[in-house]
Amino acid sequence: MRIKNVVIAGGGTAGWMAAAALSKLLGKNLTITLVESDEIATVGVGEATIPTLLTFHQLLGIKEAEFMAATQATFKLGIDFQHWLNPSTSYIHSFGSVGRECWAAGFQHFWRRGLDLGIDDDYGQYCLELEAAKANKFAHLKQTTLRYAYHLDATLYARYLRKFSEKLGVKRVEGKIVEVKTDLNNGHIQSLLLASGQQIEGDFFIDCTGFASLLIEKTLHTGYEDWSHCLPCDSAVAVQTQSTQEAIPYTRAIAHAAGWQWRIPLQSRVGNGLVYCSRYCPDDEAKRSLLANVEGEAISDPRLIKFRTGQRKQHWNKNCVALGLAAGFIEPLESTSIHLIQRGILRLLQLFPEADINVQDADEYNVQTKMEMESIRDFIILHYHLNQRDGDPFWRYLRNMDIPPSLVRRINLFQQSGRFFHQGDELFGEYSWAQVMLGQGIKPKGYHPIVDLMTATELQTFLHNIRNPIKRTIDVMPSHHDYIQRYCKSADH
Repeated sequence: MRIKNVVIAGGGTAGWMAAAALSKLLGKNLTITLVESDEIATVGVGEATIPTLLTFHQLLGIKEAEFMAATQATFKLGIDFQHWLNPSTSYIHSFGSVGRECWAAGFQHFWRRGLDLGIDDDYGQYCLELEAAKANKFAHLKQTTLRYAYHLDATLYARYLRKFSEKLGVKRVEGKIVEVKTDLNNGHIQSLLLASGQQIEGDFFIDCTGFASLLIEKTLHTGYEDWSHCLPCDSAVAVQTQSTQEAIPYTRAIAHAAGWQWRIPLQSRVGNGLVYCSRYCPDDEAKRSLLANVEGEAISDPRLIKFRTGQRKQHWNKNCVALGLAAGFIEPLESTSIHLIQRGILRLLQLFPEADINVQDADEYNVQTKMEMESIRDFIILHYHLNQRDGDPFWRYLRNMDIPPSLVRRINLFQQSGRFFHQGDELFGEYSWAQVMLGQGIKPKGYHPIVDLMTATELQTFLHNIRNPIKRTIDVMPSHHDYIQRYCKSADH
């Protein structure tokens, strides 16, 4: 039987991203219904994204300036990690490429030899995006392409995508799901029963019900792979504040005694939150700590969010795919939540069933998703594990805990020789891993011998010829604030 009726359970960012993509890219062949309840609040605090969202928007034909004005968005060039190595250090993980590489060796090898020769410029000075972030500048450049993402209001983003989807025929049904009915023969989901008595039938279901995971877990009993032993933060408290300064083009992640604080600047306000481990910090203390460390007057009440890091044992089970928080949770340190929703949607589109559910398609979806989640997990653990913070039991635990063998191998390889190898289509590439490993205190002991084909003078000229054009470009770029005002100013700002 051909798959014709797709039912999306839950709205929010995940639900409406799925609705937008399915209706735009497969909509002529499908009837798409989204069920959500105004009574159920979405988490909606993840307001920072990564550059892959631009690709998603290009597929959907979304106009950037219009979307940014509608969601009070600003540009994002990276994340400033403050006090992560120790309380006196900071570094930026930017989205851009760093320096120039060759076929055998990444740029960090050339930079590392420069240190031996007394050329002690910071690794980040060879990255245009990083230097633009530090200078609070942004522009769409003609000569080169900046890699950037957005800070956005997640609630406004879901609202924007709802309008987009409804124009393409998506039907929204208001109602609270009280029962999920399954086929007694094969266990597949048949319909959703709403509190009103209405029954929503479907051939294929997408679970976007958040941490409740009404379909994938409470109905299909899929199981959960718990990562809290190596990502022990289990709580967050979030609050919005008035802006006290012009928006900067990067996220701030500030390490605290039992976790870290985010600051995400939008056009009209700032999103703030404290991610922490409740074993080391009671909830009331976390709220007090956050409110004591925000800038500007609070314009919302602090919201407490409880979570457990990990992923479903299957992201696609029977005729149901889970997206967003229903599929799992890796804390928002590198702003990967919306990316994982997007990747799940695109992977589903690539493997979308024509007729009956194909077990091989579901298996492939699950293998790919699991690999991507584990790669991102390792990257997040990297930030925590490589710390030199004394006196905080939380950070001491992280420094001494067992970490996945896949991460041990990468750390040891980079530490010895500066080498890194990208695997498959994993999200974070060599520049990202190098920026974080260097920022977290790893200085490679050696470098690739191909670098020694350059004389000291040639290497100095090579490095100089990378730095100087970056400086010249930064000098002529407008401020981030001025560019926002001209390009995508929100009507509410």
